[in-house]
Amino acid sequence: MRSIWTGSISFGLINIPIKIFSAIQESNLDMDMLDKGDHSNIKFKRVNEKTGKEVAFADIVKGYKVDDNYVILEDEDFEAADAEKTKTIDIQNFTSEKEIDSLYYEQPYYLEPDKGAANAYALLRDAMESTGKVGVTSFVLRNKEALAILKPYKNVIVLNRIRFAQEIRDTSELKLPAVSKTKIKEIDMANKLVEQLTEPFDISKYKDEYTAKLLKIIKDKAKGKKQAKPKLNVVHKQSDDLMSMLKASLEKKKSS
Repeated sequence: MRSIWTGSISFGLINIPIKIFSAIQESNLDMDMLDKGDHSNIKFKRVNEKTGKEVAFADIVKGYKVDDNYVILEDEDFEAADAEKTKTIDIQNFTSEKEIDSLYYEQPYYLEPDKGAANAYALLRDAMESTGKVGVTSFVLRNKEALAILKPYKNVIVLNRIRFAQEIRDTSELKLPAVSKTKIKEIDMANKLVEQLTEPFDISKYKDEYTAKLLKIIKDKAKGKKQAKPKLNVVHKQSDDLMSMLKASLEKKKSS
């Protein structure tokens, strides 16, 4: 793995130099875009809209439009906005992870201690593990301020980026049913179905089956095999009799 950011964690008066690595890798297949006619690869170029000529990446700068003109920003301008946060993950406070709604979670990263930081890294990791708390922090990644939590996972500290409150859309424009109108008998039956379907969560049980099946289709097509048209069981209309459907669902689970 290659680090994407280097800096340090600020924990009280303790400074822990670290490197950040992406904790995820996509499971979807890497598809190329091709010309339908001769299957040649489609290439994308960065071009000057006035001249139509290609521009080298090294010659591209970032600008923000003010009125009719662009203000060009340099690397030092981004650092000047908050120089400390461009190099430091500052733990602002600790909290219980269950107080953070899953809606806010965005992307996880692994943190690795840099040279000479192993003891301080282990101290922070083990303290969070023993107290059951996570650290709330903010830092700057790719010229954007990010909110995040630090939490222990096995023997590594994970930095999980989370969204700011203003990034979550308000639900007031959605047409939603009132909770109070749910019938008591139906909610009791729904609770029984939820309990019947409840089991310990094991992430290893869940696989990306779609990608595996798609890869098989690709291999079969490469061998000249024709694919049978899939049969879809589509339900066009939901029954209004929720009680009977709940009972049927409970019976189906018992017999399976």
